[in-house]
Amino acid sequence: MAKTKSMMGLPMQILAGLVLGVVVGAMVSSDIAVTYLKPLGDLFIRLIRMVVVPLVFATLVAGAAGISDVSKLGRVAVKTLVIFMLTSAISVIFGLVIANLIDPGVGLTLSTEGLKAAQVKAPSFIQTLLDIVPINPMEAFAKGSILQIIFFAIMFGICLNAMGEKGKAMLDFFSVMGDIMIRMTNIVMRYAPIGVFGLIAAVVSQQGLSVLLPLAKLILSSFIATSLLIIVIYCPWVKFGIRIPLSTYFKGIFEPWLIAFTTCSSAAAMASNMIASRKLGATNAIASFAVPLGNTINMNGTAVYMGVCAVFAAQVYGIDLTFTDQIIVVLTGVLAAIGTAGVPGAGLIMSTLVFTQIGIPL
Repeated sequence: MAKTKSMMGLPMQILAGLVLGVVVGAMVSSDIAVTYLKPLGDLFIRLIRMVVVPLVFATLVAGAAGISDVSKLGRVAVKTLVIFMLTSAISVIFGLVIANLIDPGVGLTLSTEGLKAAQVKAPSFIQTLLDIVPINPMEAFAKGSILQIIFFAIMFGICLNAMGEKGKAMLDFFSVMGDIMIRMTNIVMRYAPIGVFGLIAAVVSQQGLSVLLPLAKLILSSFIATSLLIIVIYCPWVKFGIRIPLSTYFKGIFEPWLIAFTTCSSAAAMASNMIASRKLGATNAIASFAVPLGNTINMNGTAVYMGVCAVFAAQVYGIDLTFTDQIIVVLTGVLAAIGTAGVPGAGLIMSTLVFTQIGIPL
């Protein structure tokens, strides 16, 4: 009985929903899938988005207020940002190296007749920093602007910490609120297998598996580069740096990874990721700070995609990328990954930022 229960835990239920969604999506028409199945997935995304902002704010305020030494929070922030920038740059490099080895765009002809891509203009570095500070915190909450929410929550938490005994009641309030939002997240996640089933069934029914065949080498390049990033960078860091057994780590992150994969959205996986991080040993303060921030600016998967797509598009158009061009791809790829929202399709839009820097037609 105990074994059956563990085998049908939430991650396995989500995986079952994924497999069943592929099977059903291949069998039903796109009209049926869009009308009756896709709303099941859309509901899941809405439920997840409902809990993210209050979860991030409450837990981050409680975490920041609970750190007695404010300088410690600053040191944590600097270390986190350095790690995020390094892993993003390494991710683009992995994408470039694997794509250069596999040549995903060689011999492929794509028609661009009647197509027009919207060009993305990157904001200046100064403007990016200014945009972190919300003019109206309520507007940031309404729009789900995570970076602005993080900034306001940390400021609020530091000021709450400075109140001392007088602010204890408010600190207790946010601690309890964070626990409530975690419990609400757990309730929402019980619906995840159904939501994943609906999302995948709709995608397979609409696109079909045959549409992927001409892009098989592109998809393969991205998967290999991502897998190598995990094996070469993540695994040694987890095993020797954080000192967590790899089996424990992969078991702990399986659920948020599966949610991110099936929804194509890291934002959808954020709440589950925060809970998983805590279970793996991260303190409330660290998890509340690093996970939302990483969700916003540490898009390693998108960074891999930037490198692979740059080589792919250049090869399709017969453009030889010089070493200097590929250095530019690394730099702009990191910036594009930082600016990419954690929603489906955002990486594709931001890749135009990389393309324009090295002369690839949009």
